[in-house]
Amino acid sequence: MNAAIEQFLDYITLECGLADNTRLAYGQDLSSFHQHCHGRSVMTWNSVERATVMDYLVESKKRKISTVTISRRLVTIKIFFRYMVREGLLSVNVTDVMDSPKLWKVLPGILSEKDVTALLDATDSDDRFSVRNRAILELLYASGLRVSELTNLKIDDIHIEDGYLRCTGKGDKMRVIPFGGSAKQAVEAYLGTSRPTFVRDEAERTLFLSNRGCAISRKTIWVMIKRVALEAGIDRNIYPHTLRHSFASHLLANDAPLRVIQEMLGHADIATTQIYTHVDKGRLKSIHAEFHPRA
Repeated sequence: MNAAIEQFLDYITLECGLADNTRLAYGQDLSSFHQHCHGRSVMTWNSVERATVMDYLVESKKRKISTVTISRRLVTIKIFFRYMVREGLLSVNVTDVMDSPKLWKVLPGILSEKDVTALLDATDSDDRFSVRNRAILELLYASGLRVSELTNLKIDDIHIEDGYLRCTGKGDKMRVIPFGGSAKQAVEAYLGTSRPTFVRDEAERTLFLSNRGCAISRKTIWVMIKRVALEAGIDRNIYPHTLRHSFASHLLANDAPLRVIQEMLGHADIATTQIYTHVDKGRLKSIHAEFHPRA
């Protein structure tokens, strides 16, 4: 396997004229992938499967390798495999059908259900800010809203008794999203006791208000989530979109259809939603074990 890497590096340097720094970067990427393969008893390039490459990218993400580096590594592997097929060193290029680097740039980090509970419980107080913040966090997790969608919600957009809300997402597309009892209780408490203390103009219809009586900003929510996560003892980089990712991943883990998740998230392309299947490998393994005749 090392011989093929050296042959490829000579090719890009001597025949393609790429810079020494490029050769070094490609060499480091392929050496790292080779070590990954060897550690999983994949001893020839023809033995590499698509899952081998995907597992490598996921492991890179878990080790907190930057998204830029992960994208570059996938590009390197794809170019290397294309070269080997052209040279007759590889029979099948499994990377031809790999997701684009753009998709891997948004490979999400998620919270466990235990962490979500800890995050929500950290706002369990009766002061007006805690009541508002609890409602924000409950609704983000219950609906998978983008934070920009949440800050634009109006009181008329949320139908508490029926347990659903309407929001306008990307491309001005309207969608309807259900939410459960916990979010319902939190929003009811906010509307009944907390929101009136923030109101300065009775004509203001924005659902979530700041201390100045206007729509709460995305930055304020970002700062709040960072602080609440710290108070909850969650030693991770948490941000508003983490709750959206967790919403989708937890639905998938509990057997929600991917198309339904796509609709609730407001994704135009289901390929975007499919990133959650990469994250939830445990679910995929359980499905394989249940349905495959040779599992």
